[in-house]
Amino acid sequence: MMLLDTCIAIILIFTAGSNANCYYIGNENEAVLIDAGLSCRETDKRMKRLGLDISLVKAIFISHEHADHIAGLRVLSKKYKLPVYITQNTLRNCDLEIEKSLTFSFVHAQTISIGTLSIIPFIKSHDANDPHSFIVSNNKVHVGVITDIGYACKHVIQHFKLCDAVFLESNYCEQMLENGSYPFHLKRRISSKKGHLSNDQALELFLKHKPESLQLLILSHLSQNNNHPDIVNKLFAQHAGGVKVVIASRHQETELFNIESNPLLRPIRIVKRLKVNIAQLSLFDPINIES
Repeated sequence: MMLLDTCIAIILIFTAGSNANCYYIGNENEAVLIDAGLSCRETDKRMKRLGLDISLVKAIFISHEHADHIAGLRVLSKKYKLPVYITQNTLRNCDLEIEKSLTFSFVHAQTISIGTLSIIPFIKSHDANDPHSFIVSNNKVHVGVITDIGYACKHVIQHFKLCDAVFLESNYCEQMLENGSYPFHLKRRISSKKGHLSNDQALELFLKHKPESLQLLILSHLSQNNNHPDIVNKLFAQHAGGVKVVIASRHQETELFNIESNPLLRPIRIVKRLKVNIAQLSLFDPINIES
């Protein structure tokens, strides 16, 4: 049994380029969702398959207004009376009816406490009105959700250096994008500083700024048309250097992983997808390699 003060549980429920994005991060007492791109029904279904109870979720944090990040937000928040943390600019551009009593704003670098969890939002470069990424922490373990970024700006680098585990965007292969069927304007948008992070850019961030504490690198938000898990896995596997590297699936929820603040105490281990007793889990993380 792991100690809560050295652990944080994280589960990636689902992540995909333009399909849906939803990340679960928590411990045995409380959790938060980062984005809600899945339908409420599908979110429920995937959590149940992992043995997770929706009652553990205490809030939803929204990174930006694109549909693949908010499609399930209104129903999920309304059904379970979940507070939604969203910037005012993002909310104005969401075209969603969220109960005012459940709506809370946040600003860059201002820490929000949800039970024993601390959530730090930070601004990033993306083609949205007020995009943010997040660090979720219990003060000993820090989990980053760093996707939908056009380039590794100073805020991304600063927060990446804090991570024990991180969801990092590796959206496209530069050669596949350039030689693919997308129109020129879309190719330029994706590869711009307000677009997405390429495999090579993600690798550069990892190699230049990898913190000593980093145990798990979850490569996420892969493009279906301009990337492939095998390409990403081959690129990063040769540079892992003791960090567990996994590729997130766009089709299903990931496995559960344990993360501890001191990797020398006990290695990361996968928690098998069984009917899990939440009281027995003080830390879990996600990931699956998929095609």
